[in-house]
Amino acid sequence: MKLMKNGSITSPQGYTVGIATCGLKVSAQPDLMLLHSIRDCTAAALFTRNQVVGAPITLNRETLASNNKTVRAVAINSGIANVCTGALGLQNARSMQSMTATALHCQPDQVLVLSTGLIGVQLPMEQLSAGIGTAATKPQSNGGPEAARAIMTTDTLPKHLAIRIYTPRGKVTIGAIVKGSGMIHPNMATMLALITTDANIPATNLQSLLKPAVDASFNRISIDGDTSTSDAVLLLANGTSGISCARGESRQSFEQALNYLVTQLAKQVVQDGEGVSKLVAIRVSGARKRVDAHRVANTIATSPLVKTMLAGSDPNWGRVMAAAGRAGVHFDPLHTKLWIGTDQRKYLQLVEHGAACDYNEPDAVRILSSTDFEIHLDLGCGQQETTVWTGDLTREYVSINTDYRT
Repeated sequence: MKLMKNGSITSPQGYTVGIATCGLKVSAQPDLMLLHSIRDCTAAALFTRNQVVGAPITLNRETLASNNKTVRAVAINSGIANVCTGALGLQNARSMQSMTATALHCQPDQVLVLSTGLIGVQLPMEQLSAGIGTAATKPQSNGGPEAARAIMTTDTLPKHLAIRIYTPRGKVTIGAIVKGSGMIHPNMATMLALITTDANIPATNLQSLLKPAVDASFNRISIDGDTSTSDAVLLLANGTSGISCARGESRQSFEQALNYLVTQLAKQVVQDGEGVSKLVAIRVSGARKRVDAHRVANTIATSPLVKTMLAGSDPNWGRVMAAAGRAGVHFDPLHTKLWIGTDQRKYLQLVEHGAACDYNEPDAVRILSSTDFEIHLDLGCGQQETTVWTGDLTREYVSINTDYRT
């Protein structure tokens, strides 16, 4: 497999993107993208588990329950989330779906819609209608990077990747765009992600490929412990390459590439997190069960005290140990070990048998001052492990979120 330069959702064969500015953002930047496939797509999706969901999530669940085999388009707007908007909000989501279908000459149940931005605000449908018309008339076969920019809210950088897979029958491509900067925490999806491929994969196979990939990537990142009302991951496969990746060696290659792609994008989300200056891997090993390792790692990753420790490059490792201890997983503190490092061959050990090692504090500060490093805690009671990714908590996070509406 090979990462493609400037790759995105239009890197696979058969997809185009249209971009428009509807005036939904104070910045007056592009705020709408339409993805269109020249062929019917099978579709898989995962959505937020938050009980308060946006109208587009409700509509997409309904749409995919009746049609996950002939999807043709995805419309995404940014600036307004269409959440907590009542019956009118759901009506507007349906109108957005219908307007897109009309503009792209397909059926409403062949269109999925997503919205992100402010909660509690109704979509201005006349502006949105005009934008959909504009975007539909200007399809671009290389417009994926601009699509990634159009769906941004508090993101500072567009996030997009594509990867090419070489199978015995030829090459297939997977492309993706992601937006996410705040309200990021494992609870299924944790942001908006749109993934495309020109491989031929039945819908049932596609769903079975997507869920473990999300579990190992987007469900292993945390910025602030909050989950969004609009979280979604969509995966479309239009089969334009003519190559099946439903089983055997081709499926294995596709699965490996998909997992790699979404993991890299998940890390990009953390690196672009609100106020984040450091990408930190929290690795927990020596657990009895993998779910236990995840619970401990997640508790460490979301601890405000740990995250402020990271922001200050302060080797106050007691905060890591205290967070692990309240995770609800049984282990013996006297069997624990703790390391930090940027290079696994030269990790600095801070804790042995639950007590401080004789380490050099300036070395610890130097590692914690890096922009990319790992904290490794071994619980000493089993063979299971996992890794999650988090960032530091800085004053900038507070500034971004206190000024978000103004």
